[in-house]
Amino acid sequence: MHRRAFLQHSVMTVGAWSFTHKKFFQMLSDPAWKITMLTDTIGVFTERGGTIGFHLSKEGITVVDAQFPDTAPHLIGELKKRDDPAFRLLINTHHHGDHTSGNIAFKDILSRVLAHENSLFNQRAVAIKNNNEDKQYYPTGTFGAHMEERVGDENISLHYFGAGHTNGDAMIHWQHADIVHMGDLVFNRRHPYVDRSAGANIQSWMRVLESAIRTFSDKTIFIYGHAADGYDVTGKKDDLTAFHAYLGNVLKCVGDAIKAGKTKDEILATTEIPGSPEWKGDGIQRPLQAAFEELSLP
Repeated sequence: MHRRAFLQHSVMTVGAWSFTHKKFFQMLSDPAWKITMLTDTIGVFTERGGTIGFHLSKEGITVVDAQFPDTAPHLIGELKKRDDPAFRLLINTHHHGDHTSGNIAFKDILSRVLAHENSLFNQRAVAIKNNNEDKQYYPTGTFGAHMEERVGDENISLHYFGAGHTNGDAMIHWQHADIVHMGDLVFNRRHPYVDRSAGANIQSWMRVLESAIRTFSDKTIFIYGHAADGYDVTGKKDDLTAFHAYLGNVLKCVGDAIKAGKTKDEILATTEIPGSPEWKGDGIQRPLQAAFEELSLP
């Protein structure tokens, strides 16, 4: 089916987007991408790279993360079909290119980009190293431990609890809807990338998740940066608890192997994390390598 016809059919089926208080679930999709509404004003966009979250408001649209320069325009195009498509704010959860290289697509339509101060430092450092600063739209403002921004009926709270996936990961909380974008602080049943070059630390990452579990309620909906095939990029606190246990199991697995005298190559040949069988498939060497370095290097 042609995309325009499909979208028109979808809108007729589930109702046009609105600013009513009634919550509903809606999907708009293309063979390459999908938009899923969690409420009547907050949705998620998935295509390639980290999950994008967005909030629709009469005072402007807020977007969290930006994927890539060739995918962000798909979201922008759909949101511009609204009656009041002004973009107000872009927030980056951290600096990685699958979350920030799409910032450039927003450069001509919004003037404010927020991120944690370490995220901006890391984004600049990587761009300078890769000689592609001309392709960046850097954050125009930063925060430290906490910041709040009011947009329409939503109070957006930005939290930084310490180093995790990087040393600049933020959690973005839409307080009224009680929805939190976790960025890459949660890989739902997928082996994570642990960016030690940008200050990542697994033990600290576990403490960050503990802070999130204490801070947010059992009713909070969480948006994750990535999920394994067959798993959702949204969920509840149980997923945070499970990922916290997974990280602990990675450290125990590697720590026990080091104590047993296993070599690095033997450790990296591990095919399953004991205690966390849901995390499987490609990418297991990433956390194993990071845990080995964290536990064995000074």
